[in-house]
Amino acid sequence: MTLGQIIRAYREENSMSMDRFAKASGLSKGYISQLENNLNPKTGEPPVPSMATIKKAANGMFMSFDELFNQLDDNMKVSVSPEKVRMAKKAIRIPVLGNVAAGIPIEAIEDVIDYEEISEELAHTGDFFALKIKGDSMEPRICNGDVVIVRKQNYAESGDLVIVLVNGDSATCKKLAKFPSGIRLIPFNQTYEPMFYSNEEIENKPVRIIGRVVENRQKY
Repeated sequence: MTLGQIIRAYREENSMSMDRFAKASGLSKGYISQLENNLNPKTGEPPVPSMATIKKAANGMFMSFDELFNQLDDNMKVSVSPEKVRMAKKAIRIPVLGNVAAGIPIEAIEDVIDYEEISEELAHTGDFFALKIKGDSMEPRICNGDVVIVRKQNYAESGDLVIVLVNGDSATCKKLAKFPSGIRLIPFNQTYEPMFYSNEEIENKPVRIIGRVVENRQKY
């Protein structure tokens, strides 16, 4: 498949507008349109995405770079800039947490089980930590033992994958759906039921978003 076909399929599967995917990935709406239509209007030929573009698209779809790259057609052209390759080698280490509990700032958690590396470019967009997934509620997309890269933030939009603390329990990873009356936390595994929390429950339990998942790193 082309990069554009993969993006379009993802957006349709998740009822995601092009505007929303642009915000999630950091790609411009115009360039996403070029990718999906497989046409660069200036050249009359298919666009040639860079490695950085593929990485941004992967982040927008909660995939690792390798996971997305392996889905691309073997004959698809990719632009590789020597300077950007050198820049990509710079990496920032972030902690992999085995557990996140209510009332403890991320930076104070001592349950660090490993470290992952993220690009310097990504690190400049916010504060990050990684979390080891426990359980199968997000299968088949995110499996037990996988590590998700999380941007620390207390807000999110419908369609985002979020890390949430509910009623003082350990953190859970779910897809977020927002409504005027509250929020729904949705597992990918259909054997689990979505969890709805009213605005009153969000305030009183409480239900607290602590981060948005920007990448999943599968572990085998």
